[in-house]
Amino acid sequence: MVSIEDVTVAYGGYVLLDKINFHVSDNDKIGLVGKNGAGKSTVLKLICGLQSPTSGRIDRPADLSIGYLPQIMEHHKGRTVMEETMTAFDASAEIEREIAEVTRELETRTDYESDEYSALIEKLSSLHDRLDLSYSEPPEVQARKTLLGLGFRDDELGRRTETFSQGWNMRIELAKILLRKPRLLLLDEPTNHLDIESIEWLEDYLKGSRCSLLMVSHDRRFLDNVTNRTVEIMLGHVHDYKVPYSKYLELRAERLQQQTAAYENQQKMIQKTEEFIQAFRYKPTKSNQVQSRIKALEKLDRIEIDETDNVRLTVKFPPAPRSGDVVFRGTDLTVGYPGKVVFSHADIEIKRGEKVAFIGRNGEGKTTMMRVVTGELRPLDGEAWLGYNVETGYFAQNQEDVLDKNDTVYSTLDRIAVGDIRTKLRDILAQFLFRGEDIDKKVSVLSGGERARLGMAKLMLQSHNLLALDEPTNHMDIKSKDILKQALKAFDGTLIVVSHDRDFLDGLVDKMYEFRDGKVTEHLGGVSDFLEKRKLEDLKELERKFAPRQQASDEKKAAKEVRKAADEERRQGSRVDKKKKNRISWLENEIGKLEARMKDIENVLSAPKETDDIMELTRSYLELKRDLDAKTDEWAELMEEL
Repeated sequence: MVSIEDVTVAYGGYVLLDKINFHVSDNDKIGLVGKNGAGKSTVLKLICGLQSPTSGRIDRPADLSIGYLPQIMEHHKGRTVMEETMTAFDASAEIEREIAEVTRELETRTDYESDEYSALIEKLSSLHDRLDLSYSEPPEVQARKTLLGLGFRDDELGRRTETFSQGWNMRIELAKILLRKPRLLLLDEPTNHLDIESIEWLEDYLKGSRCSLLMVSHDRRFLDNVTNRTVEIMLGHVHDYKVPYSKYLELRAERLQQQTAAYENQQKMIQKTEEFIQAFRYKPTKSNQVQSRIKALEKLDRIEIDETDNVRLTVKFPPAPRSGDVVFRGTDLTVGYPGKVVFSHADIEIKRGEKVAFIGRNGEGKTTMMRVVTGELRPLDGEAWLGYNVETGYFAQNQEDVLDKNDTVYSTLDRIAVGDIRTKLRDILAQFLFRGEDIDKKVSVLSGGERARLGMAKLMLQSHNLLALDEPTNHMDIKSKDILKQALKAFDGTLIVVSHDRDFLDGLVDKMYEFRDGKVTEHLGGVSDFLEKRKLEDLKELERKFAPRQQASDEKKAAKEVRKAADEERRQGSRVDKKKKNRISWLENEIGKLEARMKDIENVLSAPKETDDIMELTRSYLELKRDLDAKTDEWAELMEEL
């Protein structure tokens, strides 16, 4: 479908991508991973034609339909949510026009056996398939289902788009992209503005979709649940693994371990060969052997270990001064703004040492409640107070608005640092990966992930016993999130965090407050327990919403036709499946044999004898490894097809 061939992207003397190669095929669900600034967003822009490579080429079919969701986008105004979403179906009229055009051309041709005629037939079939997908349900029903799945309420669909935040407008754009049903989806951090339940809906949609997907995400669980392949960008190069994210981490560690072992064994062999050459170089009786080994070294395929980027955050929060037993208490709270109540009659109590999450849809009051906790906002009714000796460190969601764009990284901290901590500013910035010339960068040129790290560094300037963090992991890469999570688990104070990142919250928080429909509900336990219970409730709600009685008979007829077609397809496919299963069994047997032979060689190489030909053993090992990789890839592809 899309081929990236020897693509290089360079800015002056800095090479971002260095002759990268990979292919996106039909039905691929690819997670594009790497640290912030590695070039992931650039790859998406290259594929959809918004950016050109410095060298190399990108091949894609002329008629390939692409749906691209960038991190930052322009939003349309002047329409309601439903009206704007319905523009996604404008393309259906274009498909109908193409069908009419192809049909007219077929009627005028008589070259029924030609390749051109066959190509027109295939194009007509493809166009009808796309139109059938568009009209699987009435457009209004499809649009409503998608918007509700992405978190909108029925009573919000008639509101104008400009009355919603940027995050909600992003959901409208995502809905439009999904409703167009492109053959290739390019999604750049699609979950950044979604709540937990909307993320689960999107997961289910993408898993059931027949389109190909190339996605940038820093949500480990989302990647595991949606993708079947992981392409890693590291130090300008790509490494392709045909497995989801967690399995990729395991295979990557194994690959580096095997490379290291093979490299070390080869180096031992090279050293022994060079010692032989040096010892017998001037002995006539050994001249043939010396020349033979010199030539062997010249022809040797040298093993290299893949470069890795091991620069990581080293976050450790200062010890927390002791606070009172109750850190925050809100009683019968009504919170909002003049003329707008966000939620009412809420009771919230957070005790010393607790790690608590505020969860729920965007716009339900999580950030507003954070402002109450930090004293920026007074409740409309009820009582809210901080406990004895509470020192709050607040990380706001909108770091781009909080940080002064004209400051440098260093001056951002220098402006607020007092006392002895001023001598440690460079060390603190180094913990958050700002080293050397990085500290002189203007805030205005920092990426979203860099701004998040700088905002977190500000919290290190003094000791806090309450950390109030509003979406701290937005734009952070997976490694950075993992290290921040471990630092927060080790923090000996109290934590309140707003987040929709399930993997980040899992194992971190022990209590949650859910903001939903103007109410606040306490949930004891972890995020996994909450999700399991909420999933069941959602399914019942969706069944009630999307099963109109007047459509029941039509749905039964459609289901009968689908079953009939499926039975025929199964009969046709059973013969093919049998061949595939036989091939899988053979591959599994061969893979076992190859692994056993490689294990034997590893045992010899770990303690070689004088009579062992290390060069030959290393060559054999590498050949077996290449054969094993090829058979494993074929096995994985066949398993996915069954």
